[in-house]
Amino acid sequence: MFDTVLIANRGEIALRILRACRDLGLKTVAAHSEADVELRHVALADRAICIGPAPSAQSYLNIGEIIAAARLAGAGAVHPGYGFLAESAAFAEAVEEAGLVFIGPSSAAIRMMGDKVSAKRAMIAAGVPCVPGSEDALPQDGAAVRATAAAVGYPVIVKAAGGGGGRGMRIVREEAALAEAVSLAREEAGRAFGNPEVYLEKFLEHPRHVEIQVLADRHGNAVWLGERDCSMQRRHQKIIEEAPAPGIAREAIAEIGDLCAEACLSISYTGAGTFEFLYEDGRFYFIEMNTRVQVEHPVTELVTGIDIVREQILIAQGEELSFGQQDVRIRGHALECRINAEDPFSFRPHPGRVERWTPPGGPGIRVDSHLYGGYTVPPHYDSLVAKLLAYGATRAEAVRRMRGALAEMEVAGIATNAPLHRILMEEPGFAAGGFDIHHLERLIEGGLLEVRGGDDAG
Repeated sequence: MFDTVLIANRGEIALRILRACRDLGLKTVAAHSEADVELRHVALADRAICIGPAPSAQSYLNIGEIIAAARLAGAGAVHPGYGFLAESAAFAEAVEEAGLVFIGPSSAAIRMMGDKVSAKRAMIAAGVPCVPGSEDALPQDGAAVRATAAAVGYPVIVKAAGGGGGRGMRIVREEAALAEAVSLAREEAGRAFGNPEVYLEKFLEHPRHVEIQVLADRHGNAVWLGERDCSMQRRHQKIIEEAPAPGIAREAIAEIGDLCAEACLSISYTGAGTFEFLYEDGRFYFIEMNTRVQVEHPVTELVTGIDIVREQILIAQGEELSFGQQDVRIRGHALECRINAEDPFSFRPHPGRVERWTPPGGPGIRVDSHLYGGYTVPPHYDSLVAKLLAYGATRAEAVRRMRGALAEMEVAGIATNAPLHRILMEEPGFAAGGFDIHHLERLIEGGLLEVRGGDDAG
């Protein structure tokens, strides 16, 4: 048991964790960089400790400083949020070795699932369907690589074993381009993740991105909390998420959900996690597991009524899940729009001072944000500044409420991608649902997303 949690993150997720801790009667410590001294969670925490300068390498990625801050503050646990060190096995291990509780899975589980090759191997053993491809990292022998690609069948995709987000990834449509693609992917993976290993899979032309949220405790209990459709994305970065996934039979979702819960038990996984799949032609294909809370977790919270961050903390305290699979009910529909401080059409980051921030409200609307009037969005970190969510009894109602919330929301002083979201809420393909992961990029390439109404200055 512990009574104080150090929050090793920033922005809206740090504020979200603080609120969950407060709800459980726990004290909080905000570990922050010099650039984040004015963030809301820093002011609200029971104690705040600066862990270094603005660059994340010297602060939010500095394992030694974070551990030292936890010890100084007398914290018994560390919550990593998402991003930064949230999926670092080395960080989880350092927390464990310091005698503290890491609010997440064990370092061994993170290490296993953080490497795409070992993760795929574990999922095959657990009976979870995977994309056809190499079961191990590709060898240096070019002939062996060509043989693997030929056996899988073109087109194929080369992926980094230790990363994600589209880096270290190359699509290959013919053998003549394979050697160069593998070389480039290895080089990029080495730079981005410190691991040049890559593997190869069949490239699915028109898949959807569907993920299963899980919770597992230390007492042999694991449940899945429905699915999320995250197919609206650009360059493998999610922009809109929703639950449930339109047009997929509940029986199919239940079948894959049960497999995910069983897989958690087979790999001794504890805490919150997300199994990510590509879905095409009625079949699910595992691609990776995120061993942390997701940016889009509120979508699932709205349709299930389950506080995922609260459950994370209770599991870390050794508590048994207070509900079983039969108690999980999916009700209504929820959407999340990621509001980023960026140009809505060039996608260039747009840090700066927020002159005015008026979040929307009304039935079914939720806003997770750390913004306030007078706050300066720094240039050092991810551009996410708010998550705007809409819930309705039906998808159509949720979309209508999201349209109203986007019209009501006001951010002045910085550009955001809200105009893009307003256009997408009216776009026929989005309205129909069931689009694939390339939908937004096709719209952009086709020039269908014209600028309307100027910038987002309110």
